[in-house]
Amino acid sequence: MADAQYDVVVIGSGPGGYVCAIRAAQLGLKTACVEKDNTLGGTCLNVGCIPSKALLSVSEKYEHAAHDFSTIGIEVNAPKIDIKKMMAFKDKVVDANTKGIGFLFKKNKVDHLMGLGTITAPGTVEISGKDGKKTVSAKNIVIATGSESTPLNGIAVDEKQIVTSTGALALAKVPASLAVIGGGVIGLEMGSVWQRLGAKVTVIEFMDRLLPGMDLEVSKEMKKVMTKQGMELKLSTKVTGAQTGKDKVTLTLEPANGGAAEKLEVETVLLSIGRRPYTSGLGLEKAGVKVDNRGRVEIDDHFQTNVKGIYAIGDVVRGAMLAHKAEDEGVVCAEIIAGQSGHINYDAIPNVVYTFPEVASVGKTEEQLKEASVEYKAGKFPFMANGRARAMNATEGFVKILADAKTDRVLGCHIVGAEAGTMIAEVALAMEFGGSSEDIARTCHAHPTLNEAVKEAALAVDGRAIHI
Repeated sequence: MADAQYDVVVIGSGPGGYVCAIRAAQLGLKTACVEKDNTLGGTCLNVGCIPSKALLSVSEKYEHAAHDFSTIGIEVNAPKIDIKKMMAFKDKVVDANTKGIGFLFKKNKVDHLMGLGTITAPGTVEISGKDGKKTVSAKNIVIATGSESTPLNGIAVDEKQIVTSTGALALAKVPASLAVIGGGVIGLEMGSVWQRLGAKVTVIEFMDRLLPGMDLEVSKEMKKVMTKQGMELKLSTKVTGAQTGKDKVTLTLEPANGGAAEKLEVETVLLSIGRRPYTSGLGLEKAGVKVDNRGRVEIDDHFQTNVKGIYAIGDVVRGAMLAHKAEDEGVVCAEIIAGQSGHINYDAIPNVVYTFPEVASVGKTEEQLKEASVEYKAGKFPFMANGRARAMNATEGFVKILADAKTDRVLGCHIVGAEAGTMIAEVALAMEFGGSSEDIARTCHAHPTLNEAVKEAALAVDGRAIHI
C-alpha cells in the first residue's frame, strides 16, 4: 500500500526537476519532488553553475583591481584575497538560491520528499531517507537526476589534492600550481578563478584545441586570450597517471598521438573532462527502462521512455548538458503530461562560458555547416570597433553571425567578448522566430551598447557593416 498517491513524481530537484515539478503543479497536477541531498537545487545550485559564478565574479573583480584599475585612472593598494570570506559569500549565494526553491515548492503546493528515490515498478517510487523507507505511487514519473563528473583511468579523485569541480569550489587556499585536465567549459572557468587569485595554471587537453565542439574561430581566439592571461596550455596531450605526495601531485603526460612521456608536478589537480548521466540507485533495470551505450536514458520525442508513464529530462538524456536546456525540457514535459503540447527548438539553445571575456554561442558552427554542405554567409565584427567596449576597456573578441546564403535565415552566432552570455539572447530570440540577419540589422539598437556589435555583425553578413 502506497503512503501517498500523486499525478507526477519528479526524481531530482536540479533545474530540470524543480522546474518540471512547479510547472506540473501549476497545471493542477498533484506533484512531489524527491531529492536525496539535504538541499534542493541539484548540482547546478549547490556545486555547479551558481557557486562557480560567485567565485568567477569575485576573482574577476580581484583581477581588475590588481591589474586593470591603474590603466583607467583608479589607484588602489594591492588587493588581498580572503579565502574564508570569499567562500562564505559563495555559500551565502548558494543558500539563498536553494532556500528559494523550497519557497517556490510551498507556493505552488509541491511536496518535497527527502531521500533516495528508486523506481521499484512502473508507477511506484520507493524513497529511502533518514526516517526509513516509504512508497508513493504516481501516474507519471519524471527522471531528472542530472549528471556527475566523468572519471579518468589512473586518476584517483580525493577532492583534496585531486579534485572535481566540487572540490575546486571549496579549496581552503590558493594553490601555488594547478593542473586542469580538460580544456572545456568547466576547466577554463575554474582554471580562471584560481589563476586570477595567484595560482600557476596549466590546462591539459587531449584535443588540439580549447573548447572542443565550439566554433573553431572561437577556440583559436580563446587560446590567444587564455595564453595572454598567463595560462599554460598543453594541447594534444593526454594524462596517463597521477601520483600523490605529501604536498604535490606528479602527473604523467604523453602526446595524444603517442610519444615520449613527461612529468608535471603541481600542488592541485582539477579533473574536468566532462560529465556523465547520474542514474545510480534509480532502479532503471528493474523497472525495464532502457539506456543507451553512454548511459543516457532513452526517450522519444515527448520525453517518455520505453516504459509508459516514465519520462526523463535534462543531463540524464541526450543533448547538451545545460541547466537551461533541462529547465525548458522540464516545462514541456510537464505540459505534455498534462495533455498540452510543448515546443523546444534545440537549434536555439545558447551555450555560455563564463570566463573573461565570456564566450557564447547558439546554433550551428561554421564547421557543422560545411560538413552538412549548407551554403552560408558569415558576418563578423570586432569589439575593438565598438564604442562601449572601448569605454569599458574590454575590447577583446568578436561577434560572428552565420546566415543561410539563400534565405538569410540566421543559422548560428558565436561571440567572444564582455557580457557575451547576455548578448547572445537577442540572436537566440531571432532564431526562435526564424529571423534573418537583415531582421537583426534593421532593428534599432541603443547607442552606445555592446549589442551594437551584434547589429554590425548582422550588417556584415551582407557586406555593409558601418563601423569597420
